[in-house]
Amino acid sequence: MTQLFIAPGACSFAAHVISHLLNADHGTAIEVVKVPIRTPDSPLWAVNPLGRVPALRLDDGQVLTENGAILPYLGDLVPQAGLSAPVGSLERYRIQEWIGLLNSDVHNAFRPLGRPEFYNADPATHDGIRSRGRERLAWLLDEIEKKLPQEGWLFGARFTIADAYLGYYLRNVSRVGLPQAQAPGISAYVGRYNAHPAVQAALAAEAG
Repeated sequence: MTQLFIAPGACSFAAHVISHLLNADHGTAIEVVKVPIRTPDSPLWAVNPLGRVPALRLDDGQVLTENGAILPYLGDLVPQAGLSAPVGSLERYRIQEWIGLLNSDVHNAFRPLGRPEFYNADPATHDGIRSRGRERLAWLLDEIEKKLPQEGWLFGARFTIADAYLGYYLRNVSRVGLPQAQAPGISAYVGRYNAHPAVQAALAAEAG
């Protein structure tokens, strides 16, 4: 059985959402395994030596890591689900463009706010690191706000792997106190995201 290793509240949430959608609507059998992170006894270390989620253990025992690989893999499991786009289509690369932006820029802009010690061990520097992170994140969110549709999802009426990933970050904007959480496009998008059945299922599973 394919196993998806996730940690509650972490960026593995996007893959968790997609796994629920595939299992519920398309008959896949992806087992979701909740693991702690940043603890020396976590079983995650035996799956991913970097100790990071998500990690996807395939039926043959091979392991995929990183959202940039796992989300496209899940998106291609059931092509008719429309979670990705056909090989060679521009839309497929647009989806990957969003995943790349979120994986590299947006994720890294959130990190200084929660873990400034990654950048400097001196606590006296942490407020300054958080401040710069907030500036960078606010700029990125302003750009994302300009690109969001007024209704539906990034690529029309269908929910894709890019939406699963984007929604995870946008729903966390309010937690860091940025005014962009109240921006019309972001606020409406987060409302639609939170109401999606697969998102609700993943939230319930992570809370349980």
